[in-house]
Amino acid sequence: MSSSNVIVLCAFMFYMALMIVIGAVYSRSTKNNEDYFLGGRNLGAWTAAISAEASDMSGWLLMGLPGAFYLTGSGDIWVAIGLLIGTALNWWFVSSRLRKYTIAAGNSLTIPSFFENRFKSKGSLKVVSAIIITVFFSVYTASAFSSGAKLFATLFSDGTNQGYDSFYTIGLIIAAAVILIYTFLGGFKAVCTTDLIQGMMMIVAILTVPIIAYSVMTFDTSFSSALASKGVADPAGFLNPFNDTTGTGVISGLAWGLGYFGMPHILVRFMAIKSGPEIKKSRKVALVWVTLAFIASFLIGIVGRGFLTAQLDGNNSETVFIRMIQQVFSTHGILIFIGGLFLCGILAAIMSTADSQLLVTASAISEDMYKGVIKKSASEKKALLVGRIAVVVIAIIAFIIAFDKNSSIMSLVSDAWAGFGAAFGPVVLLALFWKRSNAAGALAGMISGALTVIIWDYIPMINTADGLVTIGSSTGLYSLAIGFPIALIFMIAVSLATKKPSDDIVKEFDYVKNSDF
Repeated sequence: MSSSNVIVLCAFMFYMALMIVIGAVYSRSTKNNEDYFLGGRNLGAWTAAISAEASDMSGWLLMGLPGAFYLTGSGDIWVAIGLLIGTALNWWFVSSRLRKYTIAAGNSLTIPSFFENRFKSKGSLKVVSAIIITVFFSVYTASAFSSGAKLFATLFSDGTNQGYDSFYTIGLIIAAAVILIYTFLGGFKAVCTTDLIQGMMMIVAILTVPIIAYSVMTFDTSFSSALASKGVADPAGFLNPFNDTTGTGVISGLAWGLGYFGMPHILVRFMAIKSGPEIKKSRKVALVWVTLAFIASFLIGIVGRGFLTAQLDGNNSETVFIRMIQQVFSTHGILIFIGGLFLCGILAAIMSTADSQLLVTASAISEDMYKGVIKKSASEKKALLVGRIAVVVIAIIAFIIAFDKNSSIMSLVSDAWAGFGAAFGPVVLLALFWKRSNAAGALAGMISGALTVIIWDYIPMINTADGLVTIGSSTGLYSLAIGFPIALIFMIAVSLATKKPSDDIVKEFDYVKNSDF
C-alpha cells in the first residue's frame, strides 16, 4: 500500500472510530423503544433538518447521481429537480401534520403503527407495511453497503481486477460492520447525531471539490473545449437538459420527487422533532442544504467529465467523485490528508443513510410485527432486544445483496425509492389530508403500489429482439411514475366503495387539523 493510501486510511479509521464512540455514548441513554426509535421525540431544528437530508442523500448523491451526469450530461438534471421539489413539498405540507398526527394517534413510533392507529385497523396495515419496509430497505441498505465497498476498492486496489475484487469485499465488510455497531448500540439519537456530523462533512466536500476542479480545468481553456478534448462529441448537447426529445426522461426524472412522501427514514425525522416551531426552522435549513447538495452533485458529474485525466466507462462512472478528489489532492502529504477527509464525506453519505434504514426496518419488525402482532404483551426490554437483532439480520441480507461488485448504486436506489414512494406515498398523503380515507383503502393503495413497482421493474414480460425484458426496460419510464397514481386511484376508489370512517376517527382527524402543538 502506498504512503498516500496509508494517510487516507488513517483519516478513515479516525472517522469510523468516532462514529462508534458516539454510538457507545448514546447506548447509555437508550432505555426503551421510544428512545431507540425516535430519540424521545426531542430532536432540535438543525439536527432534524440535516439528519433528514443526510439520511436521504446516501452514496447515490456522491456516486450514483454524479455517475449518471458523467455519462449522459444534463439530461438527468430532471431527477435532481424532481427530488428538490419533492423535498420542499414534504417539508411544507407533510412534516408538521405528520408530527402532530403521530402524537395524537396513540403516540405512534413508526410509520406502520401510524397507519394502524390512524385508521384503527386490527393488524393488517402493520403487517403489510412492515413487510414492504423489510423488502425494500434490504435493497436500499445494500446500495449503501455497495457504495462503501466501491469506495474502498477504488482507493486501495492495485489496478487489477483481482485487487479490486479483494478490496471490494474488504470494504463491504468494514462498511457493514461499522454502521451495524453504532446503530446497534445507540439507536436513533446516535444515528441523528452522526448524521449531523456527516451531513456537514458531505456538503463541504461536494461543494469544494468541483469548484477547485472547474477552476483548474478552465484556467487556460473553455469548459466546452475541455469536454471536447475528453471525447464529448457534442458539448452543447451534453449540457442541454432537453436533449431527450421523447419526454420520457423528463417525466421519469420529475417522478422521483413523488418518492419523498413515502420514505420511512425521512418521515420518521418529522415525527421526532420536539415542537412545531422547530419544524419551521428545520425546513429552512433542510431546503438550503438539499439545494446546495443537488447543485454540487450535478457539478461533480459534468465537471468530472472534462477534468479527469483518465476517462471512466459505464461500470466505473460512479467513482467520478473519488477520482476527482484523488486528482485534486495528490501532490503533498497535507493535501492527501485533506483529500482523505473529503473522501470521508463520501463515507459519511453512505453511513448516514444505511444507519437510518437499518433502524427503521428494525422498528417495523420490533414495534409493529413483534410487539404489535406476534406478542403484544412483550416487555420494552424484550422488544428492544428484538429490534437490535433485526438490525443485525437486515444488515446481513443487505450485505449478501451488495456482494455483487457489478451492482449499480443508482439502480438499487431507484428500485427501492420507487417501491416506497408508490406503496406509502399516497397512503401518507391521504391519511393526513383526506378525512374519508379508511383502512381498506390504505391497504389497497399499499399493495397496488408495491406490486406495480415489482411487476414493472422485476418481471420480464415484453418480447424484444434480445428476449423478454421488463416493462420498465422496454418503455424507459420510471416505475414510480406509474405506481404512485395507481396506488392513489386504488386508495380513493376502495375508500369510497367501503364503509365510512367511524366518528372517533373523524373527530381525531379534525382535532389534528385544527390544533397547533
